[in-house]
Amino acid sequence: MERIYLDHAATSPVHPQVVDVMISVLNQSFGNPSSIHSFGREARGLLDESRSIIAQSIGAHFNEIVFTSGGTEADNYAIIGIAEAMKEKGKHIITSKIEHHAVLHTCEYLEKQGYDVTYLDVNEEGQISVQDLEAALRDDTTLVTIMFGNNEVGTIQPIKEIGQLLKNHQAYFHTDAVQAYGVMKIDVNELNLDLLSVSAHKINGPKGIGFLYVKTGTKLVSRIYGGEQELKRRAGTENIGSIVGFAEAVKIAQNTMEQKQKLYQEYKQKFIDVLNSRHIDFFVNGFLDCSSLPQVLNLSFPGADVEAMLVNLDLAGIAASSGSACTAGSIKPSHVLVAMFGKDSERLRNSIRFSFGLNNSIDEIEKAANEVAAIVGRMKKV
Repeated sequence: MERIYLDHAATSPVHPQVVDVMISVLNQSFGNPSSIHSFGREARGLLDESRSIIAQSIGAHFNEIVFTSGGTEADNYAIIGIAEAMKEKGKHIITSKIEHHAVLHTCEYLEKQGYDVTYLDVNEEGQISVQDLEAALRDDTTLVTIMFGNNEVGTIQPIKEIGQLLKNHQAYFHTDAVQAYGVMKIDVNELNLDLLSVSAHKINGPKGIGFLYVKTGTKLVSRIYGGEQELKRRAGTENIGSIVGFAEAVKIAQNTMEQKQKLYQEYKQKFIDVLNSRHIDFFVNGFLDCSSLPQVLNLSFPGADVEAMLVNLDLAGIAASSGSACTAGSIKPSHVLVAMFGKDSERLRNSIRFSFGLNNSIDEIEKAANEVAAIVGRMKKV
């Protein structure tokens, strides 16, 4: 049976070129980059080159990139690190109700430590209001953390406008860009960002590696103690093989960004066209235009049941999702859809996320959409 993977927002396949460079490094460059002998210097050279490639991808400086174990650690480090570094100037944080759990649960932890967190509402498209954010700002606000693009519905937040708003405020600005990085152009200077989180496995890199951009001069309390690696910000011997693989994935992503944006928009439109041609009732959760990440399509099917649909799709060899992979197996409704439509909305029970990426084709998209139409049709008859 042909299998079709439409869950790239959960994780993505590792690009063959990334696999090749990682194998080469793992086989040949085993030195510790902190060692001063030739083996260590070789590893240090690979580390420095990778850091430079990644820094350039967002318009950052070499020493503003801190490698982490992934997006979750980067989010934790940014939020808790700023909170602790700035606690003498205030203990108020602003975020949104649709953030990834790596952000939400970290904020909840800080609330238990005596911090005050404001969770901004979103509209029915999943977007916050800059006016609401401005109204929530206080003299003791020390951090604003708003994701770049939502992992469940794809909605892009007004990051540039938020950056402008915070230019003359003491609050640092952090964004979780895990889903946006690699498919959207990001310049940390144009956006006035202080911190930005990224994970490699969303852009066809290896799992277990990510980075946190930390603007020069940003006060940040370290979370891991030990050696002086990562410019004394994160202790621990660097994962050279994965870092080099990450950098290779970044190069590929940067060189194919415009092509992917166009291709994924075509996939979205093909999916929609097939459903319309089959006279299937559905609603789009979020946007279809450039206000949404090109690779994410979240659809609501009135009268359908998300669990039954996912089971039927899996039996047909099609992988999709009801939302974040970090809550897989949970019977709780999507917190993103709750924030958008309310806790009593039928969309909480009939929405599915399809996300596109490497190795997908227009033929696969058409086949998957036809299978969705057939499943929804069978459910309506029942």
